[in-house]
Amino acid sequence: MSETIVYSKPSCPNCVKAKKLLDERGVYYEVKELGVDIQPQELFDLFETKGLPQPRTAPQIFLNGDYIGGYDQLTKYIEETGFNGTGYTL
Repeated sequence: MSETIVYSKPSCPNCVKAKKLLDERGVYYEVKELGVDIQPQELFDLFETKGLPQPRTAPQIFLNGDYIGGYDQLTKYIEETGFNGTGYTL
């Protein structure tokens, strides 16, 4: 099963926009709220383990288990691939 996770934080406009974009495309995703579901240091450790640069903004999105980035990178990915949320691959 694919795993899509949005690492989000409260009162984050780009987090809201990213989740709305995924909702519009029918993508099932899990939200992990910073400070509630995952502590910032845990997120930093996860990125370090995966060999990714440390996140500096929210949201941070993993689509189908692959790192996409933030909201801007998600919109770019959708524009470039025509991603519609069904049968997607990276």
